Amino acid sequence: MSHPRFSIFLSGVNMVRSLVDGLRGSLATLANDYKTIPVTNASTDEGVAILRQPTAFEGVPNLQLFTLTQDEDVDTAARSGAGKLAILGTKGIPARYGGFETFAEKLSLGLVERGFDVTVYCETTDEMPARLGGVKLEYVPLPKLGPLSTVVFDLRCLWHARRDHEVVYMLGYGAAMFCFIPRLWGKQVWLNMDGLEWKRSKWSKPAKIWLKMMEAIAMWTPNRIIADAAGIKDSLQSRHARLPPVSVIPYGAPVIESGPDHGVLAEMNLAPFEYYLVVCRLEPENHVLEILRGYALSDTTRPLIVVGNHLSGTPYVAKLRDINIPSIRFVGAIYDQKKLLALRYYCAAYFHGHSVGGTNPSLLEAMGCGNLVIAHDNMFNREVLGEMGMYFRSEMDIPALSNAVENCDISTRNMVSSDSVARIRAFYTWDMIVEKYTKLLTETIQKK
Repeated sequence: MSHPRFSIFLSGVNMVRSLVDGLRGSLATLANDYKTIPVTNASTDEGVAILRQPTAFEGVPNLQLFTLTQDEDVDTAARSGAGKLAILGTKGIPARYGGFETFAEKLSLGLVERGFDVTVYCETTDEMPARLGGVKLEYVPLPKLGPLSTVVFDLRCLWHARRDHEVVYMLGYGAAMFCFIPRLWGKQVWLNMDGLEWKRSKWSKPAKIWLKMMEAIAMWTPNRIIADAAGIKDSLQSRHARLPPVSVIPYGAPVIESGPDHGVLAEMNLAPFEYYLVVCRLEPENHVLEILRGYALSDTTRPLIVVGNHLSGTPYVAKLRDINIPSIRFVGAIYDQKKLLALRYYCAAYFHGHSVGGTNPSLLEAMGCGNLVIAHDNMFNREVLGEMGMYFRSEMDIPALSNAVENCDISTRNMVSSDSVARIRAFYTWDMIVEKYTKLLTETIQKK
């Protein structure tokens, strides 16, 4: 019988071998020019959209590249003299999926308003507009290569972005080993390290090994690392002997100035400020099990609303659903942003169990709503919340914290809510975040 560690090693070797096999044909033809043909399903107000004819890559089935672009004369006239940035590593914009996509949309639109020429690389979809606002969109299909799909996708985007942009900004480090490519053409490469991705339970052991390798390689391949929290920078410095220059720039969040329509609450048989809320992926590092068990130990009569995919069938989700208490209500994933905003805004308190990310967008959004927040006690959450949060380390801490919420008078609630919103205004508005990137981009381009 083989040793478990040897089996993991073999899995890692097989993953690398599959990657090499999958890329062999791609790399031979990546530099080819693409024939352009008109596009009829792309809308644009700024010129004639062009779709480059798909070209299959030798040795890699179902791997093609589409590029939507603008008429060259129109684009050049519109962006003459502007610094050029490419944003890679997301599914694309407009944002429909998660934090990285929202970040890419807010950042790109904000930088375009400040005069930059910004391109966002997107996965192909049924609808492929040439632009979002003034942001140029490039489309690359996601190849069907299993767990290596996103790695090859990121590689293709890096190759395509290597010539025409002064700064190439990769979100996430899963393809860090290829981030040197634009540098060979004299371009600056930035790499957003996101969180401690290799700690996430959703990854298999070979994938975790790959991500730890990519984190180490990320200390060498880009010109600059962007950390979304000081805690991420500290973690990297504590584990790696060498780092490139590091900039700490968090995500942003809106401040909700007035209460949204709470009609959706009645549809769910809820009343404003009479329920607890948790919104997250139902995974161990988000401490959902501890939250549910702690809630079950408390004396509250308010229901706990759990927003997340509770039908995934994972062993962890099975444990969550085994806590058979009628007041714990699994409502599934909610993609309707207006409904989700109303749920956030009117909750009595928001549970936040995330522990392996940096600055978490969901936490910022809760603060922007003025929520009382009960958060897992770790350096990332304390960095964002400061003294505005109540913290738990285990399920045994939660009954006392929920009791504090139950006994919170309106003046105390309003004070904490006001302070949370003030913290967003002081450190995390999108205008502030875009301004930090504007300064960094300007300095980088001027030095070239």
